Amino acid sequence: MEFVAIVVLLALIEYMIFAGSAGAARAKYEVDAPATTGHPIFERRLRVQQNTLEQLVVFVPAIWLFAIYVSQPIAGGLGLLFILGRALYSRGYVAEPSQRTLGFMITFAAQVILTLGALIGAFIRWFG
Repeated sequence: MEFVAIVVLLALIEYMIFAGSAGAARAKYEVDAPATTGHPIFERRLRVQQNTLEQLVVFVPAIWLFAIYVSQPIAGGLGLLFILGRALYSRGYVAEPSQRTLGFMITFAAQVILTLGALIGAFIRWFG
């Protein structure tokens, strides 16, 4: 379970980096709190932070349940894929929002596999 724990913590660190990046953009582009609009780069960085938080709500329980019911090494690998997807999403979205698709699809695919895999694994154990 240590591998999965490390991957989850790396995902949380990535989120913290995104949050710090949004905060830095807020300061750089002088967008006073509580405003959520202003300079386009600030808005993009804030959106990356918010979207990543939304994705973590699914990712964190899904990776743990997949690790319990299916496979710890595969869960960790899918978790690393999730982190890579988030990084690509961030890079693409900040550069040009239409370039976020690849990162989003990688993230989404990892989440679907983790969630459905955990569900199937739990059903197999329950009925097995």
